[in-house]
Amino acid sequence: MKRALLICLIALAMFPACRKQGNEIPIGVYASLTGTTATFGQSMNDGIQLALEELNESGGLLGKKVVTFVEDDQSKPEEAKTAVLKLIKQNQVIALLGEVASSRSLAAAPEAQKDKIPMISPASTNPKVTEVGDYIFRACFVDTFQGSSMANFAYGELGLRKIAILYDVKNDYSVGLEEFFKKTFTALGGQIVQEESYSEGDIEFRAQLTSIKSASPDGIYVPGYYTEVGLIARQARDLGINVPLMGGDGWDSAKTLEIGGAAVEGSYYTNHYSGEDPSPTVQNFIKKYQEKHRKVPDAMAVLGYDAANMLFDAIRRAGSTDGAKIRDALAATKDFQGVSGKITMDPQRNASKEIVILKIQGGKVKFHKKLPPS
Repeated sequence: MKRALLICLIALAMFPACRKQGNEIPIGVYASLTGTTATFGQSMNDGIQLALEELNESGGLLGKKVVTFVEDDQSKPEEAKTAVLKLIKQNQVIALLGEVASSRSLAAAPEAQKDKIPMISPASTNPKVTEVGDYIFRACFVDTFQGSSMANFAYGELGLRKIAILYDVKNDYSVGLEEFFKKTFTALGGQIVQEESYSEGDIEFRAQLTSIKSASPDGIYVPGYYTEVGLIARQARDLGINVPLMGGDGWDSAKTLEIGGAAVEGSYYTNHYSGEDPSPTVQNFIKKYQEKHRKVPDAMAVLGYDAANMLFDAIRRAGSTDGAKIRDALAATKDFQGVSGKITMDPQRNASKEIVILKIQGGKVKFHKKLPPS
């Protein structure tokens, strides 16, 4: 019996298409449920599970119930890879949803590509993620668009001409945004007067901020995660730096306001949606989410919900749980109506969609403006 089991396990590893699914369709979810960016993973999974509940209540897919296997990657790239290997080899999932952070998606995506398991990242915006291979997709815009959108906004609407940048040197997401913001801002005629870096987990930024202050910028771009952003803002204000702070969707957490307090007042950041959007699609989702979780969903919850429904739609159109057929259906996605807007896959498997700019004002995150797809 042991020998037969070993042969079975080897066959499953070598021939994923031969896996038995029974009356259920297994989907894998890997997320930062704990660790430095735990709110991202928790929100993403909440959105996915809400989409799953709605799907199964309406009859499931292809006459079967859909189930998810959820793994916590602890906000660590190496754990993301381990989680995905477990989901593929042990749980025999036919598709993957995750991760929010680009560095963790980049660590896990090669395993999905190798086994030809379609993977949709809800929120990894670094362009390198989908470059891993043709089975890797995303439900969000990319940092070329996000970085350039904030650069255009800073130069055109805020009238800033001298910008300093403080970014996370070990984070693919932060490094990418820094690059694309700088490229666009300088092309417009602006000047990057100082660049400083830190590493995720740092709590002291006064040395970098003192150097930035000496360069006399009229704005600072901080393309990092909420964990550090609030501390950076507080320390900047303590040093007498009172220029506008700007960032990306990594700011999207209640922790930004909780940690930053009055120091983040008047700041701007790019994001995937605004809870103030009057669209019935947005408001209906917020109502359902609030009924279940007693809070307004952040963008990670929205993108988790959209990524899950985009996958379900592709499986339905494919009429199959075969990885190659799901991949082809995902690639053909056009004008899929998500909560975060209409989603169309471009040839690089990136979502072409609009972006919003939010402002922290009066201790709340307020909608400022919306920009169409680039």
